[in-house]
Amino acid sequence: MDYQKDLIAEFDRETAKTRKMLEAIPADADFNFKPHPKSMSLGRLAGHLTDFSGDWALTTLTKDKLEFAADHKWDPYAPANKAEALKKFDRELPAVRKELAAISPGKWDEHWQFIFGGQKFIDDPRHQVFREMVLSHMVHHRAQMGVYLRLLDAKIPGAYGPSADEM
Repeated sequence: MDYQKDLIAEFDRETAKTRKMLEAIPADADFNFKPHPKSMSLGRLAGHLTDFSGDWALTTLTKDKLEFAADHKWDPYAPANKAEALKKFDRELPAVRKELAAISPGKWDEHWQFIFGGQKFIDDPRHQVFREMVLSHMVHHRAQMGVYLRLLDAKIPGAYGPSADEM
């Protein structure tokens, strides 16, 4: 199996669909909106989506592990508006695409680790981490964004065919 060829094609398809979803956020949307108290804010969710096509994807491709101390406090990116989210998405995507194309074939089978507070949460082959923790994770949160958009009465773009708003 040519992981690289397959993952590049899948990355290109899924990031294009993710950009369409970010574009669908209404220009006047309240980025503090939460559909439920336990939910992320719209801004935090939009920022999380930009991480998959940017920082997070790049980390899985260029580092062998990501390790944080137990007392590490993560400050997640939360854009103030749609324009900021799209700017970050567009700025970081080319660097990830470049690394994805340049990674040596042997690196795909090497294990990648995520360690927090001394505990390994991820210790899997890089190809599996990229597929599950970047691509599938992006798809999961993109679907979550669809729920937010529906609740905001915004039109939802189709991802794997036309949406109800496009029919």
